[in-house]
Amino acid sequence: MWTGKYVRSPLARALFTNMVTETDTPDTAGHEALKWYHCCPDMLGEQVRSQFVQSHLDEDTQAFLRRSVEKSSWLFTQLYHSLFSTIFSPLVSRTSINGFLGRGSMFVFSKDQFQRLLRIGPEWKGQRMLDLGAGDGGVTEVMGCHFHEVFATEVSTPMKWHLQRKNYSLLGIDEWHRTGFQYDLISCLNLLDRCDEPLQLLQDIKKSLVPHTGRLVLAAVLPFQPYVETGGTWVRPKEHIKVAGKTWEEQVTHLSTDVFLKVGFEVEAITRLPYLCEGDMYKDYYVLDDAVFVLKPQD
Repeated sequence: MWTGKYVRSPLARALFTNMVTETDTPDTAGHEALKWYHCCPDMLGEQVRSQFVQSHLDEDTQAFLRRSVEKSSWLFTQLYHSLFSTIFSPLVSRTSINGFLGRGSMFVFSKDQFQRLLRIGPEWKGQRMLDLGAGDGGVTEVMGCHFHEVFATEVSTPMKWHLQRKNYSLLGIDEWHRTGFQYDLISCLNLLDRCDEPLQLLQDIKKSLVPHTGRLVLAAVLPFQPYVETGGTWVRPKEHIKVAGKTWEEQVTHLSTDVFLKVGFEVEAITRLPYLCEGDMYKDYYVLDDAVFVLKPQD
């Protein structure tokens, strides 16, 4: 049978791949999806084990996957995106390219998963929240419906445009912790491994939370592999967090009992979730392994 490996032109190969590849849809990828949420609690440290919350593939997650599969099949849109990325990637960050194109939306947790982690009901309301590195605001919406005031930070100018269209209050990446505001919730989702000074970031977050009741929702991709995007290049951060352990459970335990505890946070809840991103002409969606923590400052 003729296969795509004999197609020499990259453009022709992309067309061929899109036409003949059948990526599993959410309905047929159930077995794979089970692995996204799997945890062996016995392998977690004693201090962490009781805080683990089991999550599952729910309707909001499946809806995101279905939309991603549909968008991936828009062949000419994907060809345009691919060409645009090829031309501008040496000059502009991947995040900004996605912002210009309106693609690459992320999914970290559903409304139900967020509420279960924080142990709140659908009608619960807080005063003020801050989403650090909010991207296009898709995940911010999941959390923001529970707060009267929603603030966000973002480096990418095109992503800032998306946030402004959603009426979120933007703060500078160097000023958010100097405004005098205190927040009922600060979210730091998949940012710790992409910033230059992650330990300083955690200390600034702690100072900016409402005393006693403020919470940090933090997601980290595991295995933990930190780097910082500068223009079109990747460099090591100035401040390096070394996370011990080979398994998801071992790394979660080390983060909880070593890294977070040393900067004054203790784990209130932890779950395993897939960090999902919209795909392209090659894949319907991309998935990374996330650990999502609810952290409370120590008194």
